[in-house]
Amino acid sequence: MEAAAGALSPVLRKLGELLAGEYNLEKRVKKGVQSLRTELEMMHAVLREVGKVPPDQLQEPVRIWAGKVRDLSCDMEDAVDDFLTRVGEGSGSKPTDMRSQVNKFLKKTTTLFGKGKALHQICDAIKEAQDLAKELAELRKKYELDMFSSTNGATIDPRVLALQKDVGELVGLDRTTDELIKTLICEDGSSKEHLKTISIVGVGGLGKTTLTKAVFEKIKAQFDCAAFVPVGQNPDIRKFFKDLLYGLDKEKFKDIHNTTRDEKLLMEEISEFLLDKRYLVVIDDIWEEEIWRFINCALCKNKLHSRVITTTRNVSVSEACLSSSDDMIHQMKPLSDEDSQILFHRRIFQSEEKCPEDLQAVSREILKKCGGVPLAIITIASLLVSNQRIKQKEEWMHVHSSMGRGVTEGGIVKDMKRILSLSYYDLPSHLKPCLLYLSIFPEDFEINRDLLIWRWLAEGFIQCDKDETRLFEIGKSYFNELMNRSLIQPAETNYEGTVVTCRIHDMVLDLICSLSSEENFISILDNAQWHAPNLQRKLRRLSLHNIKAKCRNHQFDSTRLSKVRTFAVFSPVTCDWLPSLSSFQFLRVLDLGNCGSHESSSGISLKYVGNLIHLRYLGLKDADVRELPVDIGKLQLLQTLDIGGTIIEELPSSVVQLRNLICLRVNYRVRLPKGMGSLMSLEVLEQVGLSSSPHIAEELSHLTEVMTLSINCDNMDEDLIDILIKSLGNLHKLQNLRIDDGGRLINRMRESWVPPPNLRSFDSWSIFSSSSFLRLPKWVNSRSLPHLSRLEIDVEELQGDDIQIIGMLPALRFLRLTADRVMGTLAVRADAFPSARCCWFYGFPTPPCLFPPGAMPGVRHLEFQASAASIASGEVDCGLGHLPSLEHLEVSLWRENSSDEEMETADAWLRRAAEAHPKRPTMKIYLPVRYGYSSEQP
Repeated sequence: MEAAAGALSPVLRKLGELLAGEYNLEKRVKKGVQSLRTELEMMHAVLREVGKVPPDQLQEPVRIWAGKVRDLSCDMEDAVDDFLTRVGEGSGSKPTDMRSQVNKFLKKTTTLFGKGKALHQICDAIKEAQDLAKELAELRKKYELDMFSSTNGATIDPRVLALQKDVGELVGLDRTTDELIKTLICEDGSSKEHLKTISIVGVGGLGKTTLTKAVFEKIKAQFDCAAFVPVGQNPDIRKFFKDLLYGLDKEKFKDIHNTTRDEKLLMEEISEFLLDKRYLVVIDDIWEEEIWRFINCALCKNKLHSRVITTTRNVSVSEACLSSSDDMIHQMKPLSDEDSQILFHRRIFQSEEKCPEDLQAVSREILKKCGGVPLAIITIASLLVSNQRIKQKEEWMHVHSSMGRGVTEGGIVKDMKRILSLSYYDLPSHLKPCLLYLSIFPEDFEINRDLLIWRWLAEGFIQCDKDETRLFEIGKSYFNELMNRSLIQPAETNYEGTVVTCRIHDMVLDLICSLSSEENFISILDNAQWHAPNLQRKLRRLSLHNIKAKCRNHQFDSTRLSKVRTFAVFSPVTCDWLPSLSSFQFLRVLDLGNCGSHESSSGISLKYVGNLIHLRYLGLKDADVRELPVDIGKLQLLQTLDIGGTIIEELPSSVVQLRNLICLRVNYRVRLPKGMGSLMSLEVLEQVGLSSSPHIAEELSHLTEVMTLSINCDNMDEDLIDILIKSLGNLHKLQNLRIDDGGRLINRMRESWVPPPNLRSFDSWSIFSSSSFLRLPKWVNSRSLPHLSRLEIDVEELQGDDIQIIGMLPALRFLRLTADRVMGTLAVRADAFPSARCCWFYGFPTPPCLFPPGAMPGVRHLEFQASAASIASGEVDCGLGHLPSLEHLEVSLWRENSSDEEMETADAWLRRAAEAHPKRPTMKIYLPVRYGYSSEQP
């Protein structure tokens, strides 16, 4: 029901704008707007409460009522949007400033719009909405007493069942159990005497509780007292403290639950009881940092080797549990393929090896969809056995095919869904639609973080009360929170540790697809089969998946597309099969970037795209689009335009009219029209070729909101260099700058460019040495670049202290440094590279002490070049023990004057060093051509 409540928020805000603005509405209409808004506010209050209850626990009339309210609010929002857009057409205002711009416009044209079409349409829509609101109000009153009643009786929390599991069922967790026990009971040194905490974090279903219970049972006898206490989503903290006391000493506190002591007294009693005891406490399933801080105050910090284990789904909670350097976080991981199979077969066949040959292939496919999640494996395995009878192969195939879209039948499966649902219903209201929106993507789809955030922005999911906060930055916080709660998983992480793309676990995807379908949030057409419970519902968001050739005769009903807000294609389709854009009236997001088809000689047609006046996101990346129509300039609300990877050769001149454009991605070869400097809302401008659009060098100076810029300067005229440097100097908000094939520009920037204060990344790349800085720029220092996280730079001549200067950049996490020659002796101090995670040094031999003890404490990936003779002789100390976080090492051995014996000695020395390293980093060693290439993964 959260989608219904979420749908009301924007329409309430926009109705308020109608009332506050000077829209020449008749008194009767204004009164109708106020009446409608009042009624919707009451509905919103009820829906917020209903939204906290899972749909299967609500009466059917309540679900019907909420669905009708959702449809009413969406239709009303469409009507208001249409009115605001049409009366403001051509104003060129920013979305956040629309009301004031519309007001100014209307003051000049009061008479015109007093009888205009737009005004009549909004009046009719309000009248219709009023009538429906009255009906819904009566329906709500009729069922008001049953609004929050559940159709089910009390249910057992599935986590309680997890506590009863036999320790022998801990498939794949034996080694982890042993490692945690070893960490917990290790007492070699005074630093371990104080209270130590281990926090176990991971998504629901990975076995956190089961693992923790096994560890608890194995070591609790070694402590004076021990307790295992669950917290849960909505804890009664007083009851929790009583449960803790009872667990610590059942005899002493046998009557604790009958007392009326408040939290303060209970906390004092716990602290006093634990003061002189070595204790073990497990606090299971913590949801909020504040709850942990409250509990932590009650735990006595004695020096008797006491231990605390916490479990949570939330990364930030696990981090909050750490209070000393000896505390640690254990990230739960899915089971391996081998362990998944053992668990699966054991649950079905009571053996790891008795799976019949005819079921082996389908069992592998089922396990692939389970993704190594123990709860998912056990859940699905239980579906394949009925009354001690193993089901037939056809039934296994049916289960496999059903797993792709929400397995929701059967008791254990409901438990699985209920456990996953806990994470969803715990989300704040603004994150729920963001998570549901992920159901628009197919299984195993790798979702680009930035493009996802631009879509959220286009849909209106991201709201900001303060004008100074950029909506994209708020969107990043939304994404991070979903990642924090383990509801989405990182797919690609760059060398700086930033998640670039993400995936959704199949079981989470099944859940949100189910919720999205129930709430008519997103409809999916897969092989001409609609994944929606009621085909008579209005389509709000439509996604096409896996459309096969035989299904392409499916004809879209244009009347069903009129209310669609998002249309996305994730399947190769013929261009003539796609619906006409004229079918859409309220489209906000159009994504054709995953069509992947070039079957048509003419490509995908964007005819009528200019009619999509509500469009905010146009994604054409890699799509078979040959040109953009001139009427694209009519899209006054367009925020994102992505044509990367297309064969479009130029943008039409009308693009300069898109004054609300925030993100523009093109190709270096695309010719941009003159007048791009008028796009003053741009924050992202990527892959601009100055040779094809030289006028951009000067027009950049007007784009003062730009934060991310990538340009190609190949063959740029000399007289443009000074103009470009001056324009770059105007971009005070620039955070990310990439320059490809910079040529003479690069060395000119060394002296005359002053980087903006918040620069986060600088990337200069070229295959030509002429694009290198002659020497390290003077502005590369900790004072000028306090926030620089990524630096990729080519230098012809490296000076003695240059690496140390770079190494003192406080925020630097990724470095690629290439040099042609070294002057003097390179020096690196022990305090260098305090934040670095990845360092690549190319083109010059490693100095004798590039890795002194204390330097690069967090480096995980390291690449460098060194003379084999200098390593073999011990002149260069590549002692990897000085790099405690190292995970991967790549070394290019230079022959120079090295003998064959020295080459072999250096190779063997490096391998022994990696073998002896506590983390056993993977290694690649590059040898001269006569030795070939060798690599080893110890």
